[in-house]
Amino acid sequence: MTEYSGYLSDNLWAFTIASAVLGLLVGSFLNVVAYRLPVMMERAWRTQCQELTASAELPASAATQPETFNLMTPRSRCPHCGHAISAWENIPVISYLWLRGRCAACGKSISLRYPLVELSTALLSGITAWHFGFGWAAAAALALTWALIALTLIDYDHQLLPDDITLPFLWIGLLLSLYGLFTNTTSSIVGAVAGYLSLWSVYILFKWATGKEGMGYGDFKLLAMLGAWMGWQALPVIILLSSVVGAGVGITLIVVRGRDRSIPIPFGPYLAAAGWLTLLWGDDITHRYFALLGLPS
Repeated sequence: MTEYSGYLSDNLWAFTIASAVLGLLVGSFLNVVAYRLPVMMERAWRTQCQELTASAELPASAATQPETFNLMTPRSRCPHCGHAISAWENIPVISYLWLRGRCAACGKSISLRYPLVELSTALLSGITAWHFGFGWAAAAALALTWALIALTLIDYDHQLLPDDITLPFLWIGLLLSLYGLFTNTTSSIVGAVAGYLSLWSVYILFKWATGKEGMGYGDFKLLAMLGAWMGWQALPVIILLSSVVGAGVGITLIVVRGRDRSIPIPFGPYLAAAGWLTLLWGDDITHRYFALLGLPS
């Protein structure tokens, strides 16, 4: 094991490829997380509501739910016929290509999203590994990358950023600051506080002005999490990038697809993308931005 670690530390290409392969496997798991975690949360909410109301009768949808449902149990199944996915049918990307994108039992089409998430996770993992090189910084950055991918998928599907992901990673970011991995402790603590309060302030002002909620509390926690990892200095870049991209995508959807302006657009994916870009190239982006404005960086 020591020899293998030494080889990876001395060979950046090998470490990058190994991280990309690991990313394929993690991407398969992230597909499961993106589907199951919201269901688990909904079932927990139903249980809590029943306990609060002391209802003697379960809702019909809850009554048919299996007793055990988590990230590991039950086995993944075809959404069309209920066929239990075997190990050979669950090899990232390869199984999808081998089965030609169809269920082995019923022949119905399998969503292209599954291999795309796996390939995207592999690509982002490889880029992260190449950027940081072998070491603890790369390990932490890979974990954050995977968390951001999961949050992006869930927010895109459900407009929900689960505390089960944002809060643990917020604490991890604060703990990592003790070792100065990405920023110092002062910057991390201020970043977490400023990240939360900055979006919360916008939310309150927008609500006072319009009577509507412009974003959710999950967005506040996500930006606090990113502030804890990268420090308060990274927040302006993250907010700027996410706002520009989010506005661009929103305007495009309205113009091209005729999307109803009253339909909310999740902000979490843009925050996550901006956070990942800032983690890797935040300093370069800041320097280029100041240079563009003709200001000293």
